[in-house]
Amino acid sequence: MPSTSSTSSPAEPASAVDQPVRVSRRQRSRDATGRGFAIGRGLLVRIVELVVSVVVVIIVAGILLVVLKANATNSIVSDVHGWARSLAGPFDGMFSFHNAHVAIAVNWGIAAVVYSLVGGLIARLIGGTRR
Repeated sequence: MPSTSSTSSPAEPASAVDQPVRVSRRQRSRDATGRGFAIGRGLLVRIVELVVSVVVVIIVAGILLVVLKANATNSIVSDVHGWARSLAGPFDGMFSFHNAHVAIAVNWGIAAVVYSLVGGLIARLIGGTRR
């Protein structure tokens, strides 16, 4: 009668856990390339987030300069206002108010929110849905 012992005999093959894993050079190369793409994709996401953040900060700074009535003859104020106006250009005149400062604050504020949302969406699409 055969033995019904639960221990394995030396004649039986070893389980998959006991055997070393063999990986071909081609597979190692594919794995390394995948890691390289993941690192590059992460870097690209950070660059997109940085650019969007800079754009939003410029627009918000422009809003503050207009609302706080900064000296328009100052070169820094003039430059920041010009950059903000060009970045928020498509949103200029979206809503009309009796007060021009309120109109700029609302329209440019909408521009900052849209840039932030679209930039976040682009970063999420590039980086995957892990976040």
